[in-house]
Amino acid sequence: MTLFFTIVEIVGGLLSNSLALLSDSAHMISDVIALGLSLTAVYLAARKPDHKYTFGFLRFEIIASFLNGLALAAISVGIFIEGILRMIRPQAINLRLMLGVAIVGLLVNLVLTVVLMRQSKKEENLNIKSALWHFFGDLLSSVGIIVSSLLIITTGYTLFDPLVSMMIGGIIFYGGAKIIRESYLILMESVPTTFDLEAIRNDIQSAPGVVDVHEMHLWAISTDHYSLSAHVFVHEDADPLRTIQTINHLLRETYGIEHSTIQAEHPAIHDHGEYGKQFLASH
Repeated sequence: MTLFFTIVEIVGGLLSNSLALLSDSAHMISDVIALGLSLTAVYLAARKPDHKYTFGFLRFEIIASFLNGLALAAISVGIFIEGILRMIRPQAINLRLMLGVAIVGLLVNLVLTVVLMRQSKKEENLNIKSALWHFFGDLLSSVGIIVSSLLIITTGYTLFDPLVSMMIGGIIFYGGAKIIRESYLILMESVPTTFDLEAIRNDIQSAPGVVDVHEMHLWAISTDHYSLSAHVFVHEDADPLRTIQTINHLLRETYGIEHSTIQAEHPAIHDHGEYGKQFLASH
């Protein structure tokens, strides 16, 4: 549907000489690419891990989202530049054709946006979010083109065409920047915003047998797949295997972290430099 309407908009934009239609067709081209990336990410995510890719291919979802965000930002900049040029040199527009194509586009984008919105409610997935932002931008573009067509018909000012296009570009840029930021944070393996690292550290430290928690890392492999690793100093009288089992259960039941790697240690046996010396001195 997207590819078909992209061709319709390109032809309609060229024949009507409407920047709004042409800018939206450029955005629709990115939608075709975005959906291709998203489908590839879904396919790869379903593949099992192997000896080389031990986490599987879940991370490609984030790479696809990052590329989609960059595409959104680049397209919006192009729309701004062309909009400014059109404001300097206004051009005649075939309003009837422009309006007709925009109405068809509204119906197509409405269907696609509703489908993806339903899916995004079922699962928190950045890949789906990035594709949804593309279609949300298209839906707004169609509404904007219809509004600008009606304004030009009633007022005669063709300036509304580039103005509406630039407004659409601003909305698209916002969506792209948001997707870029979210995917960048995951690629940089930052602590996901849904977690409080200190609260998790305190909960682990309160587990029976745990004396200290250090070398703790928490990151997202993809949107809803989290990993945690930590070193813990275990009391001499504690069973390290039971302590690890208790911590893993705590992380899974309290925080939904399924993949955790806990290393039980004692500073008298495992060298931790100054940190270990200070710990032994204070205990």
